[in-house]
Amino acid sequence: MNLLDTLLRCAATLVVFLAFPLIIGQTEHKVMAHMQGRLGPMYAGGFHGWAQLVADGVKFAQKEDIVPAGADRRIFQVAPAVSLLPYLFVLLAIPVGPDGFVGQAVDAGLFFVLAVMGIGVIGKLMAGWASANKFSLLGGLRTAAQLMSYELPMVLAAASVAMAAGTLSLPGIMDAWQWYWLPWQLIGAFVFFTAGLAELQRPPFDMPVADSEIIFGAYTEYTGLRFAFFLLSEYAGILVVSGLTAVLFLGGWHGPLPDQLGWLWTILKTFALAFVVIWLRVTYPRLREDQLMKFAWTVLIPLALVQLALTGVIKVAIS
Repeated sequence: MNLLDTLLRCAATLVVFLAFPLIIGQTEHKVMAHMQGRLGPMYAGGFHGWAQLVADGVKFAQKEDIVPAGADRRIFQVAPAVSLLPYLFVLLAIPVGPDGFVGQAVDAGLFFVLAVMGIGVIGKLMAGWASANKFSLLGGLRTAAQLMSYELPMVLAAASVAMAAGTLSLPGIMDAWQWYWLPWQLIGAFVFFTAGLAELQRPPFDMPVADSEIIFGAYTEYTGLRFAFFLLSEYAGILVVSGLTAVLFLGGWHGPLPDQLGWLWTILKTFALAFVVIWLRVTYPRLREDQLMKFAWTVLIPLALVQLALTGVIKVAIS
């Protein structure tokens, strides 16, 4: 891979990283408006509220950038970037189509993406600690506890796919993927996708940022564009979790389209899963903190271990 090819791939990934999360955010406005009768997002700009996203961006840009007097200014300012950038690096490693249709192929790509996704918790801890606000600090600690609890079932579910494929390379997993995997990897798909929602603090797992109970968790002291970066990291996380679920458990580019157009199939699956994320937000109430932690340790982790055992048995049986 020459330098020009690498630069073009990175540039394309950056465009996707900047555009697709915004599309998901705009879609969330519209889906929630239809599902819950929220008519507000339907008026901005005229037809179907097309300018709502623009209005939100202008609103955030106009807000005053406030740093609390007692805050650790440098850490406070860099925390949003630490929360956002890991998703860009993960997006680089996700294969979209065959024949190396990926930003940057990594030999141990599955290990890489799971490790990098875990960095996001550091940004949230930095935001809570640097805000000089005890409620922000408690929100950051609650976020860290939740993310570390749900990281384990997510890794175990992904390990079952790596075991079935016999490789940690994401393009390698896609090359080895077969349609008969789908029925006996459904448990892993459920565990991975659910744990991903919890890591993103999406409803019904949004207790660390539950604005109706605890203001906004670790982000309470943030305003303007810095606060918008945290929201953007959430939508980027939806894109990444949905994309990884599509690649690992739903066949990625495998589908009725020719291989040359397989990337369209990957994008379709990713946005279908993103729609499910939005759908869950408007359907289920948030869990209590004890219910949230209990669900990880008593439901998801045992299911992930069952999936690993099942994968091992089937792998031995067909080999």
